[in-house]
Amino acid sequence: LLGQILDQWFESEPLKATLATDAVIGAMASPHTPGSGYVLLHHVMGELDGQRGAWGYVAGGMGALSQAIARAAAAQGAHIFAEKAVCHVLLGRDRQAQGVTLQDGTEVRSKLVLSNASPQITFLELTPQEQLPKDFVQRIRQVDTRSPVTKINVAVDRLPSFLAAPNTHDGQPLPHHQCSIHLNCEGTHLLHHAFTEATHGHPSSRPMIELCIPSALDPGLAPQGCHVVSLFTQYTPSVLAGGQPWDEQARNAYADTVFDCIEAYAPGFKASVIGRDILTPPDLERIFGLPGGNIFHGGMSLDQLYFARPAPSYSGYRSPIPGLYLCGSGAHPGGGVMGAAGRNAAQVALEDFRHL
Repeated sequence: LLGQILDQWFESEPLKATLATDAVIGAMASPHTPGSGYVLLHHVMGELDGQRGAWGYVAGGMGALSQAIARAAAAQGAHIFAEKAVCHVLLGRDRQAQGVTLQDGTEVRSKLVLSNASPQITFLELTPQEQLPKDFVQRIRQVDTRSPVTKINVAVDRLPSFLAAPNTHDGQPLPHHQCSIHLNCEGTHLLHHAFTEATHGHPSSRPMIELCIPSALDPGLAPQGCHVVSLFTQYTPSVLAGGQPWDEQARNAYADTVFDCIEAYAPGFKASVIGRDILTPPDLERIFGLPGGNIFHGGMSLDQLYFARPAPSYSGYRSPIPGLYLCGSGAHPGGGVMGAAGRNAAQVALEDFRHL
């Protein structure tokens, strides 16, 4: 249990709760949930520019990272078809993957196919079911994809001023504006209560909020004097109690709760808002293909990691279909903007390609 680990090393409850957020981020779990300690480890392992456990912003926004990867691929001769949805994976008579068919009917032939989509989309929607082992299909269907995340993107006309560290008269970003700001994290009991509410189908009344202001470091993201605020919030259930839909009323009601919480820490925040975009778990699934809205393509619990990700005997990026590989967050080692799954899958695919 993460709570036990933190109790061994720290006395300050706000510090323990703040560290605990990285143990439950993106997970329908509480700091008291068995196995939550691994999720914290997953988020602090690795390094950035030689700094162990560090994170960073992408200049130009996260889309700039995708564009950089695209340019690197194109420089090596790759052809990129944007806005071209894949309908299904093409299989030969020997069950070998031979390419993909796009929704407009175009066939793209290849000797190997690597899928960055979730295991659910890759194997339950794009691959002919009769070609897959029944126990494998059952395992993919049983993957826990519950997500507690609602992402809210906000445009504001001035920098938030927090009671704990008010802004200076010139309105310039201070050091804390350039970091992750954790709200409603004064104690791990608050996180557990927020989690419990969501397990009963109710959005948290005092949600866990991770607030970032990327424009404080990258001014080009917003007009002069304005800023973009990214809110990563928990806990919101994928399915609301009583089968109620995540309609506009439900979305806005939850966002209002989040904004009320921020207002308590930074008076004037609500008045500064000039636009907001609310993405609940069903929105994240519909728009980005995240199963259940899960940013990791499946829970990072111990039964869904290492040799069991995405299924036992298929953790090495190869699938039951020869020539079809999984290279996204649903493969080992899981989610996060690090590229490990893609790099590993590419090495395996290249090894097989040399033997074709």
